[in-house]
Amino acid sequence: MASESNMEQIVDVGSVVEAISADDDSSAPLYQVESLCMRCGENGTSRFLLTLIPHFRKVLLSAFECPHCGERNNEVQFAGEIQPKGCCYSLVVPSGDQKMFDRQVVKSESATIKIPELDFEIPPEAQRGSLSTVEGILVRAADELEALQEERKKVDPQTAEALDQFLLKLRACSKGEASFTFILDDPTGNSFIENPFAPSPDQSLNIKFYDRTPEQQVSLGYLVDQSQLEGASGAASTEGIGNASEQTREPHGSVGAAAGHRAIAQSNSSDIAEALFRYSAPEEVMTFPSTCGVCAARCETRMFVTKIPYFQEVIVMATTCDACGYRNSELKPGGRIPENGKRITLCVKNINDLSRDVIKSDTASVKVPELDLELASGTLGGVVTTVEGLITKISESLERVHGFTFGDSLDENKRKKWTDFKERLNKILGMEQPWTLILDDALSNSFIAPATDDIKDDHQLMFEEYERSWEQNEELGLNDIDTSSADAAYDLARVTEKEGTKAE
Repeated sequence: MASESNMEQIVDVGSVVEAISADDDSSAPLYQVESLCMRCGENGTSRFLLTLIPHFRKVLLSAFECPHCGERNNEVQFAGEIQPKGCCYSLVVPSGDQKMFDRQVVKSESATIKIPELDFEIPPEAQRGSLSTVEGILVRAADELEALQEERKKVDPQTAEALDQFLLKLRACSKGEASFTFILDDPTGNSFIENPFAPSPDQSLNIKFYDRTPEQQVSLGYLVDQSQLEGASGAASTEGIGNASEQTREPHGSVGAAAGHRAIAQSNSSDIAEALFRYSAPEEVMTFPSTCGVCAARCETRMFVTKIPYFQEVIVMATTCDACGYRNSELKPGGRIPENGKRITLCVKNINDLSRDVIKSDTASVKVPELDLELASGTLGGVVTTVEGLITKISESLERVHGFTFGDSLDENKRKKWTDFKERLNKILGMEQPWTLILDDALSNSFIAPATDDIKDDHQLMFEEYERSWEQNEELGLNDIDTSSADAAYDLARVTEKEGTKAE
């Protein structure tokens, strides 16, 4: 057996790591080494296996077993890349619902688990990477807290008594006797909580993706000079804004707003920086110094404002670093916050509709009624693409987020559900049947391009404005905005100006 021959050759953990790194992912064998048991001090056995969970991640599974004292533990580590954004899963677990506790959980070594109702937090260093369930995570946490209670009662009885009271609440949650919220926050984006209803949305599970802070970048091993970043931001605010004479303006040829819009909408993230030097519409491109978010070297950011026909004013920013090759681009809405939200409905009837330009903002939700598919606002972030590109990105995102459920443990009903969904998705991309794309944006910052010169002549495209609800304003932070001071100052300035005019 091939794995047995490998076990005889590998004698230490370092050699295992080197051998695993050199192996082909599809045929990586099982490795076995002797390692020290931290419980009894005797030698036990550690087994390592590099495997690829279908449509999810490449992981390194390790299991230790000691034949002398019976100690056993296992760990899962991610052998693939760190994701572009962090992820935060929030699962509302009602009391008495045992199915919630059976949901599979993949926790990486950098993830934090929180239960706000208990004011309880499991930091990354407290539990290593694991493959478990919601119930397994809670039971393991309770067992680890209870392990040293006898010694704690002798040294600090008051703390031990308080911990006993807390353990009663934690055990009640793990048995389903109390409702709670299970939050899994991972800056690497490699953690996961199963959604048994996927690809349909789960009302109990909320998923958010976010940009990592400089502190999180440092904790993951990225090169970030915090003092240099702070200095660069200060310099940008004082030099870039306060002293306009030091800014460099580079005029570009006018190729028309429609051509400029097409260049931006059809390019990917890495091409937008180059597009700025070929297309600009009638505006000018502003260049100002900045700092690379990866290697902290000095680089340049280019920014210009353009008006997209039938849409609104947008700000395009692109950063390139000559030192490490890092490239990043962003498209931000310009102008004031719209008073109403906007719902855009497109009836996709032919292959040409798949090439329509699409701008989906961070605050837009996506619906495809024919697929029973609904993506909450914030999913995928801001995207500049086409109709076909948007659906393709949605498919890739669903497989990445929910792809763990494609594994060998998936029951036949769920497997058939996913297979049917993929078939229906391929049918709408192949235009075997008409379908509907709905973008609902509370801030009206999303857009689907018309197929006609005059947007009123495009009968497949419909725009509908609506008044935002209080909950939507609360989620966007608009309810907390207080402009009374600015309004009073503005009114005072106008009155003073009028009085000065009269005096003259």
